[in-house]
Amino acid sequence: MITGANSGLGLRAATVLAGKGARVVLACRSRERGERAAAAVGGELVVLDLADLASVRAGAAEIRERTGDRVDVLIDNAGIPAGRLRRTVDGHESILATNYLGHAALTWLLMPALRAAGAARVVAVSSIAHRGRGFDVEDLNFERRRFRMASAYSQSKLAGLMFALELQERLRGEGSEVISVGAHAGFTGTEIGAAGARNQGLGAVAGPLNALTKALSQSVPEGTLPILYAATGPGVQGGDYYGPQKFGEFFRGVGPARLDARVHDRDVRARLWDRTAELTGVQPDPA
Repeated sequence: MITGANSGLGLRAATVLAGKGARVVLACRSRERGERAAAAVGGELVVLDLADLASVRAGAAEIRERTGDRVDVLIDNAGIPAGRLRRTVDGHESILATNYLGHAALTWLLMPALRAAGAARVVAVSSIAHRGRGFDVEDLNFERRRFRMASAYSQSKLAGLMFALELQERLRGEGSEVISVGAHAGFTGTEIGAAGARNQGLGAVAGPLNALTKALSQSVPEGTLPILYAATGPGVQGGDYYGPQKFGEFFRGVGPARLDARVHDRDVRARLWDRTAELTGVQPDPA
């Protein structure tokens, strides 16, 4: 099960896994783009908008029904870049909602299906940007703080990793076989930079920025390797975090990646866990 699987890292992961014989479910916001991607990889589409919690609930229910309540791997991959301040239908800041809150809710809602599979894996796709500034567990939606695009994106990725480690601790505590891990793609030539420019009203520079990014970065197949390893590799343990190994984790290879020290703050992680339940209205699992 892969979110945001109609392009970039998600599409590449879906293609590789389907090619190895996996049954792949692609969760995509756009039905049109999702249908094209599903047909290309031989997968199945579930229309799911992470920025709409009603859509997340409906999508999770469809996934559980369609898979017979068994999911071996959940890759929380979808994301939107930094952009202008926007609010979702639920009133949440859109970057936080898409990159983090929707994934947290989906993971909790799919936990029964993950448990049924036994040694299942949840993979949080993060970013080097999680090491940036701006995290505030008491003001995740920028209701009191001044909104800054870079801070919003960094916060969403840091929250995702905090959630992944807190989920792992709680799964371990209940003796579950399910594990929670993280991965990032380094500097990879996806379309996210160009999308960010368009989100900021800078459509004229989106094309040149996209070309420059692809010229300087590693390819999408290379960037997807840490994600695929986290999802299927041997010897992966709960709480592991993988990324490229060269030039400050920007390029090449797969291996242990560096976590920001804030990820290890158990008190803040626990508060984020509770705050996420408040914001999504979804019962945490494990409770």
